[in-house]
Amino acid sequence: MKRERLDFLAENPRHTKRFAYYVGKRCRASTIQDIAEELGLEWHTVKELEKQYMREQLRRAGAPGPKVIGIDELSIRKRHTYRIVVSDLVRMRPIWFGGNDRSEASMDAFFQWLGPKKTAGIRLAVMDMWKAFRNSTERHAPQAHVLFDKFHVLRHLGTALDTVRKGEYARLSGKDRRFIKGQKYTLLAHRENLTLEGRKSLRLLLAANKRLNTAYLLKESFGQLWDYQREAWARRFFENWRASLKWQRLKPFERFAEMIERHWDGIAAYCEPENKVALGFVEGLNNKIRVIQRRAYGLRDEEYLRLKVLTTMLPPL
Repeated sequence: MKRERLDFLAENPRHTKRFAYYVGKRCRASTIQDIAEELGLEWHTVKELEKQYMREQLRRAGAPGPKVIGIDELSIRKRHTYRIVVSDLVRMRPIWFGGNDRSEASMDAFFQWLGPKKTAGIRLAVMDMWKAFRNSTERHAPQAHVLFDKFHVLRHLGTALDTVRKGEYARLSGKDRRFIKGQKYTLLAHRENLTLEGRKSLRLLLAANKRLNTAYLLKESFGQLWDYQREAWARRFFENWRASLKWQRLKPFERFAEMIERHWDGIAAYCEPENKVALGFVEGLNNKIRVIQRRAYGLRDEEYLRLKVLTTMLPPL
């Protein structure tokens, strides 16, 4: 007896590829459970059909040959279980999901997967200030400039501002505390993103506490650093910003300035015209991944998560 493979059948021979792709396309906007109930299928059947759809998306997208990469870690479970996500910032899509943690060895695995020829074509690597990522990149792709992601840098500054807020709350007592309590996100959010009530609370807080007002203004002004076209101008701005900390008794901001000094090369690299890349893409991708994780809550199939991450920016079939 001879078995003949029919191309129009899916990996599951009970369904056609056309049906598998229909299911996969529907799952881009809905949960597996919703599609299973709608189509009268088993939950695991829908998941496997969607995985087939996503594998075909990756096949059609072709092998990546990135020139500019973005590197970030993804927490997949509690207790600090991480995977690394690498994106092509020119084609605006994630290209690799892997590693066992966020160690240097796990980062090495990406370059081994990409191969020495394509690794040699990388001219810019955008990442946070995690030392393991930088060490691995500089060893495997020494020709690439390292650029520290603006949003990760500003997150450290937000942490410094919140530390000042907590210190002021601990220092004050009684009625003086009422302006500070519960205002963490009012302070950290961009002013234009606040509601009218939020802006009112912010004005009251800044008027009531001089130190927090100073810290807030310093936080808001620091974003100008990425507007400069020349490193010398950016450096002058940073030196003036750092000098304004004198006598302010803002220790968290002083520690932040020391961190910027240690990582200056990776921040100033953005001043080069060829390094003006979309720094918001990695942050936007992280938001999409968080949505994926909420929809797949409790799902322990890491291959499914890998496929979801790698195809989240690809066009539907």
